[in-house]
Amino acid sequence: MSDHAEPLDKIVVQDLYKIFGSQPKKALALLAKGENKDAIFEKTGMTVGVQGASFSVKEGEIFVVMGLSGSGKSTLVRMLNRLMDPTSGKVLLDGEDVTTMDDEALRRLRRNKMSMVFQSFALMPHLTVVENVALGLEFEGVAKEDRLSRSMEALEQVGLSAWAESFPADLSGGMQQRVGLARSLAVNPDVLLMDEAFSALDPLIRTEMQDELLRLQEEHKRTVVFISHDLDEAMRIGDRIAIMEGGRVIQVGTPEEILQNPENEYVRAFFRGVDPTQILTAGDIVRNTQVTLIRHPGHGPRAAMSRLSNQDRDYGYVLDARKRFVGVVSTDSLKEVIDLPKGERDITDAFLEGAESVNVNESMQEILPMITANPWPVPVTDDEDRYLGVVSRNMFLKSLQRPDISPSDTTDGR
Repeated sequence: MSDHAEPLDKIVVQDLYKIFGSQPKKALALLAKGENKDAIFEKTGMTVGVQGASFSVKEGEIFVVMGLSGSGKSTLVRMLNRLMDPTSGKVLLDGEDVTTMDDEALRRLRRNKMSMVFQSFALMPHLTVVENVALGLEFEGVAKEDRLSRSMEALEQVGLSAWAESFPADLSGGMQQRVGLARSLAVNPDVLLMDEAFSALDPLIRTEMQDELLRLQEEHKRTVVFISHDLDEAMRIGDRIAIMEGGRVIQVGTPEEILQNPENEYVRAFFRGVDPTQILTAGDIVRNTQVTLIRHPGHGPRAAMSRLSNQDRDYGYVLDARKRFVGVVSTDSLKEVIDLPKGERDITDAFLEGAESVNVNESMQEILPMITANPWPVPVTDDEDRYLGVVSRNMFLKSLQRPDISPSDTTDGR
């Protein structure tokens, strides 16, 4: 698969339901009639845990499921490896339906392909760190020498190899959670399920564990489904986020997509206190509304001035034949060059000093100094320096005021 190929779907969840109670079919029938979960509980005594959840998780991404307490997120993740059996619906892992697996196939799945990290460290106090990490491999029947070797490799990944012969009581909370993570990594799973894995940790240690997860992801690119109630955590580590309410998946998207286009007031309330400058990038608010001038023989300052005048613009963005950004000119700087003797007129002499481009992936926070320092809209380029458009002060400020703003807004981007 090439670097630019679309990642494949690793997990596909189709119309998944979980009803707690003795008559799930009755509850499903009431849901089909439009009854909500509160009404169903009142009429039947049954609880709707998850209803109609459908989404996919891409191979190699960190997919965060978040919502308030009771929203169904932990129930949802436990159905992915069938620690809880769904009432109806499908969970496909690499195209194979987990919900129809027999007991033996399910055991193989949990041992080899889909590992889980819980909020509780669940370490055995009488076992050493390396023995705790090897526990899952021991249950799997892996030979002692092999499981200890694999466990040491996992401890090396989380930076705890020096503590291999220590006991859990000798470790801090953050270190104990690293041991729990290493135990899951030792089986080298395709998918890592993490249910509120860092929630019990102090804020500083939680941030360290988030950094650790991101570092491990850079090295191995596992598929991670991460359950969290912490929005800051979700946005910090998540490639995409699924927001749950009342057992339903309300919206799935990147942090930027959800911040700009929240599905409803519930989702909007989650993001209300978020600083968009930390989340949105230049690419999210770039607008291709300015005059561009292709630099080639015969296209001098007078022709550039004519184009700006015709378009009623004060600034022009000079590109080469491959549309790579070269510089910015203004009507004032062009006038100065036009007044020079004929042999000395060149559009490069009209370039504004300090007119540099920003990368499409830079955050609003990172480009803020250039927005405030210069009167011209800041040019935005891709990784090959190709011009994509500009970010104006007006667009920057509107992005701060309206978290649901879309880059397709038709307002003039001066």
